[in-house]
Amino acid sequence: MNRAFSRKKDKTWMHTPEALSKHYIPYNAKFLGSTEVEQPKGTEVVRDAVRKLKFARHIKKSEGQKIPKVELQISIYGVKILEPKTKEVQHNCQLHRISFCADDKTDKRIFTFICKDSESNKHLCYVFDSEKCAEEITLTIGQAFNLAYRKFLESGGKDVETRKQIAGLQKRIQDLETENMELKNKVQDLENQLRITQAGSVSPKSPSTDIFDMIPFSPTSHQSSVPTPNGTQPPPVPSRSTEIKRDLFGAEPFDPFNCGAGDFPPDIQSKLDEMQEGFKMGLTLEGTVFCLDPLDSRC
Repeated sequence: MNRAFSRKKDKTWMHTPEALSKHYIPYNAKFLGSTEVEQPKGTEVVRDAVRKLKFARHIKKSEGQKIPKVELQISIYGVKILEPKTKEVQHNCQLHRISFCADDKTDKRIFTFICKDSESNKHLCYVFDSEKCAEEITLTIGQAFNLAYRKFLESGGKDVETRKQIAGLQKRIQDLETENMELKNKVQDLENQLRITQAGSVSPKSPSTDIFDMIPFSPTSHQSSVPTPNGTQPPPVPSRSTEIKRDLFGAEPFDPFNCGAGDFPPDIQSKLDEMQEGFKMGLTLEGTVFCLDPLDSRC
């Protein structure tokens, strides 16, 4: 039986799936800060980070500075860190970027998680102080990660494919609009050249005719120099083009063997790869590892 997650210890989830999927779970805590760490996982890694930030907290406390209070909003969309009164989002940590989460067994108020920063791609360790809810918050993040990953497997694949198709069509439309504009510019240039030629041309000398008052046929004669009975110039003979044939909308013929994943916008493809990589790494929770089952064929 394939499983989305392997669990080394049984954990009792704190909330219903609907609470984390359709809403969020709020918690109040004090934010000791964040610091860069070298590794995405590891007890020693977070222990050193906690020591470092605790020391910085004592220095600030001795200087009369208070530890800022924050509100945590946990859902399947991530962990948001907000200012409690203004609700201004200070940090938004997506779950597939969170690789490690734990509460301190020696200090029941402290909990922490490691998250990969979306801009610098550095691993940052966030440390919080919660008097009563440290372990509950840790489990809530673990449950949210579990639900988010299952949602990614169950519905994410279809949604992702649809988004890929839409993105591909949007890119195609942009290419066609660009080609259409280029064709319009070429037509305009040709019209301008034709006007200049007609304005500067001198009426040609009438060619000699045969006994039937017909102009002798010559394969090298330029058709545009022969006037029609009403005095207008006949349309020029179109030249043979060596360019690739295109359809009515200026698009090249469709070739199914040349339509690959590279045709999709790179930003969407990189985002999908990033989410897949994040969920594949998994979330280590208090010694319990939540990770992608290698036997799961749904990915």
